[in-house]
Amino acid sequence: MKEQRPEKKTRRVELASKQYITEQCFGCGVDNHKGMHGQFYNTRDGKSVALFVSGNDYQGYPGRLHGGITAAMLDEALGRAILAIEPDCWAVTAELTIRYLKPTPLNVPLKVLSEVTENNRKLYRCSGSLILADGEITATATGTYIKQRLDKIANIEGGALIEPRMEQELDMEYIDIG
Repeated sequence: MKEQRPEKKTRRVELASKQYITEQCFGCGVDNHKGMHGQFYNTRDGKSVALFVSGNDYQGYPGRLHGGITAAMLDEALGRAILAIEPDCWAVTAELTIRYLKPTPLNVPLKVLSEVTENNRKLYRCSGSLILADGEITATATGTYIKQRLDKIANIEGGALIEPRMEQELDMEYIDIG
């Protein structure tokens, strides 16, 4: 007789806002044709959710997402976790640790749920998980990010940001996390 698994309950998170994007960013850029085109949201409970689709351009082994792209997705999502609690914060990655738990398939919707675990004036630490539609986690990450002023990390010309951030309208109320 086949063992029956208990039915998984879908976890639903309520969204507070959609995060800004820029035009050419590899993680979120709407005009970067080779980018990941991630969508990023702040949740009502102070976390962040990122949505991606892993296309064929990011293949490692046949049918599998390249580990470097997994790392890029997690880095982008963790780097934006701070925006849920400090909307105007800018930061750069100081350290990123990834645990690959199982292969991530291509051409499926992916979510990264991330949260700040430590926050002070100069840096923050956070953690997150790459999640399939059914709730299965394929990779986890922890990271340390250094807070910096935008003029220290962005290309500024004549005092204006060359690639301004583009505000995004909230387009959903909830996201189901498997």
